[in-house]
Amino acid sequence: MVSPIDEIAGWMRRQVTAAGARGLVVGLSGGVDSAVVARLCQIAMPEAVLAMILPCYSGVEDERDARLVADHFALPTATVRLDSTYDAIVAALERALAGGQNGAGTDSAPAVRDPVALAVANVKPRLRMTALYFAANDLNYLVAGTGNRSEIAVGYFTKYGDGGVDLLPLGNLFKDEVRALARELDVPAAIIEKAPSAGLWPGQTDEAEMGFTYPELETYLTAGPGAVAPPTALRIERSMQASAHKRRMPPVPPAWQG
Repeated sequence: MVSPIDEIAGWMRRQVTAAGARGLVVGLSGGVDSAVVARLCQIAMPEAVLAMILPCYSGVEDERDARLVADHFALPTATVRLDSTYDAIVAALERALAGGQNGAGTDSAPAVRDPVALAVANVKPRLRMTALYFAANDLNYLVAGTGNRSEIAVGYFTKYGDGGVDLLPLGNLFKDEVRALARELDVPAAIIEKAPSAGLWPGQTDEAEMGFTYPELETYLTAGPGAVAPPTALRIERSMQASAHKRRMPPVPPAWQG
């Protein structure tokens, strides 16, 4: 019987071959999803994988955990600090748009989901995407994304940020299944048990930002809206509707009949 590990790694290898690429690059964030994808990349392309650590006003624990995973699996890494780049682009944008967002370029972004704060926070994953694609283009690698089925369903990713990738190895796995795969792959327990966070601002967690837990979301997706509390079902449905644009190509008008 083929294990999920062998099946996914084989699929990744075929994606690389089909694209005429040489290997895989992945952003290593210190979370369980990126740890699993990094190890799968290593299994798929043992001699052609790069894990990039891309701190951008990140918590010290995230960089520490990313290095723990890299050391644990002896992954080749490249570290690029994006703090000054973030400072420069946010300052320039705010001057141009006269947004006046206080605290830009610090590690104390407000833990609230107002449009301006979210716009500033989303610069981070978009800068990381740029760094990953620089490396991918330079090495002729593909960018492996870390999104899972749970997050994709409700659009819990940044468009053209962590959603800007070439392949999604975990795209058919729920968060709970990712954790199970992490245990099978011997990901360090501290990483598996860590509270999921996109690291958008200090203290930010996935579940607090989404407004529901991963178990609630996965129950909804597998058993239907009646299996969770009505307010939870409504929040999930609103998230799915609001993020529909993230899961499809940009719309184009009908062909012109001149």
